[in-house]
Amino acid sequence: MRESLRSSHFVNVEQFSSSIPQVNLQPALRATAKDWRANLSRVISRGHFILGEESLAFEQEFARSCGARYCIGVSSGTAAIELALREAEIDGEVLTSALTAPFTAVAIRAAGCTPQFCDIDAETLQIDPNDAARRATRKTRAIVPVHLYGQPCAIAAIRRIGLPVIQDACQAHGATIRGKSLAAFSTHVAYSFYPTKNLGALGDGGAILTNSRRVAGRLRMLRDGGRRGDQVAHVFGINARLDDLQCAFLRAFLPHLKNWNAHRARIAAIYDEELRDCPGVRLLKRTAESVNHLYVIRADRRDRLRDHLGRHGIGTAIHYPVALHRHPAFAQRIELRNAESAVREIVSLPMGPYLKESDARKVAARIRAFY
Repeated sequence: MRESLRSSHFVNVEQFSSSIPQVNLQPALRATAKDWRANLSRVISRGHFILGEESLAFEQEFARSCGARYCIGVSSGTAAIELALREAEIDGEVLTSALTAPFTAVAIRAAGCTPQFCDIDAETLQIDPNDAARRATRKTRAIVPVHLYGQPCAIAAIRRIGLPVIQDACQAHGATIRGKSLAAFSTHVAYSFYPTKNLGALGDGGAILTNSRRVAGRLRMLRDGGRRGDQVAHVFGINARLDDLQCAFLRAFLPHLKNWNAHRARIAAIYDEELRDCPGVRLLKRTAESVNHLYVIRADRRDRLRDHLGRHGIGTAIHYPVALHRHPAFAQRIELRNAESAVREIVSLPMGPYLKESDARKVAARIRAFY
């Protein structure tokens, strides 16, 4: 356990002159510089930095791009999940996947609820609906399924459990299910704009999508201390507003999201092709609607493979090194075999909207050489 809880799980490739980082934000910034500089100039000249015109414009544009009626910008993906639970008046135990970022469980706790963890499907690493159904009790009030790595989870099976659903789409910008918006499958869909996401800001940010006008209105109050554009707290809210400065970047990036996701799909297809028959590598099962936020494989001798790739200037990461029910903050004495097995094997390969196809083939070649 001590080894698996190391604070740093990134391979340092700075020492290599020709490195392929696991994620690289600079090309996207360069490609959109003209637009975000113009947007920033406009925000600064207005002098309205919180809940201003830039935020309103981004909310409308993001909702439209995702096929939802309303978007409520908030301060982070964590805040998005918390506010969704608060708006839905969830009070009690909430089921979620054991394999995701800890912030999913942090948000559940912040909303006054208790996270309960489910196992994952061994082939997709998504939440297992059958295990979730088995773990639901009279105390269970909702479920927060995670669209992990940009791959839509089995939302139809999740809904059949009969619990209120708050979708964690923090890694799934632009994803659809059977051609439909994620907002068609639940009243609340939470997104993160952390810088490394498919659609990222240059700091923290998040949003909630909904098709309900009433829900949108309540969420706008809750994110702004319970106010209705006045100085009176009408309900018990929190301070979780999305800055206009971040929206200046998000509005510049959003028009590129579809093409960026298409490039990610091409990179994923190259990895699939090059690694499908590689000994020691187990590919994850994905659908065509995945937006490939991350490309994750299961690898034998994972840590040695990462060291090998690092020596050749290839950056990797682990998303995530410890199943949530084994975190000290959320520890539960349950056995989730698939999740516990996966965290010992998963590794995230270089991925991004400007990663060269030739570099993806180099990464795959180094993996094949290792095995």
